Amino acid sequence: MTALRTALFSSPFTTGLLARSHFAHQAHLHCAVSGGGDSLTLLCLAVRTEQPVTAWHVDHALRSNSADEVDFVRRIATDLGADFESRTVHIAQGSNLEARARDARYGVLPPDVLTGHTADDQAETVLINLLRGSGTAGLAGMRHDRRPLLGLRRSETHALCDELGISPLHDPMNDDDRFQRVRVRDELLPLLGNISKRDIVDVLARQAKVLRDDEDMLEELAAMIDPTDAKALSAAPIALARRAVRQWLSNPKPPDLATVERVLAVAHGDATACDVGAGREVRRSHQRLGIRFNHML
Repeated sequence: MTALRTALFSSPFTTGLLARSHFAHQAHLHCAVSGGGDSLTLLCLAVRTEQPVTAWHVDHALRSNSADEVDFVRRIATDLGADFESRTVHIAQGSNLEARARDARYGVLPPDVLTGHTADDQAETVLINLLRGSGTAGLAGMRHDRRPLLGLRRSETHALCDELGISPLHDPMNDDDRFQRVRVRDELLPLLGNISKRDIVDVLARQAKVLRDDEDMLEELAAMIDPTDAKALSAAPIALARRAVRQWLSNPKPPDLATVERVLAVAHGDATACDVGAGREVRRSHQRLGIRFNHML
């Protein structure tokens, strides 16, 4: 047994963090590991569950030393007794770099991959979604099913790395204030904490959990409404009617509020048809709503 694995399994601090994490019992745990403190803690705690673990590292080829980062994560995984897989994606510099890198990363990772998002990430996500005008789905933040560390703080993940003698990699993008998340983390969250005189991360993470429970319940109720039945859709409470339409039209992506309202106008008889994007329209006939392709586009 390596010194790192021995330290991991003998650490009371690790035991405490694991008790507050949410790892499901499954055949294999796949962990996305960038080499930062959060993802390294994810890997360590996954190994500590004594389930089979694979560390997945994605090289975005954005930095000249990215090969060294791959070697670093491979070495840590090996010392912990985990399997290791690496994938390389190529991202061009330009606008929306963070989002494009995220999409490329998830495109090569297993569908059931776990990520090291913490309560701090949850708070940042809630605020970013608020700034974007998201509804309750956005304000409910990230789901817990693939994020076992949402109950932990970023300071704790770095403390664990310190205890185990691991020096996490540092991503320069985390210091680049061109990215909205960096400014939310470095400027907005400290300001809100100062104004409220409270641990604002804890407040936002707790609020997200409450809203997630509400969101899931409302989604279940909305799923009971037939969105193609104009009469039923018109009679439903507006909050559920909007959700029913959104569920119906969410392929390939959820419609915006303006589109949902146009569909409801058709259901109410205020219009006979409306555009819903992607070359489609919703049309009403004999109290039924149907999706048709607009061949004139």
